[in-house]
Amino acid sequence: MSEADERLRLLIERIERLEEEKKGIGDDIKDVYLEGKATGYDPKAMRQVVRIRKMKPDDRRELEALTEVYKNALGID
Repeated sequence: MSEADERLRLLIERIERLEEEKKGIGDDIKDVYLEGKATGYDPKAMRQVVRIRKMKPDDRRELEALTEVYKNALGID
């Protein structure tokens, strides 16, 4: 096996390990949402809050303002 082939094999194996870790983390996150649901929290609302918290403050304010404009235009409370 050439050096290039060996490097490719190692890279692929690394990707496979990381994909497996990513799946494990995804399962852990799912479990946390299920735990929240079991204690009375709404998982959809929890996911929305997580998305909002990831946003920059200016982007969040802009989204909230646009959402209000759209809601008002549609007569939604």
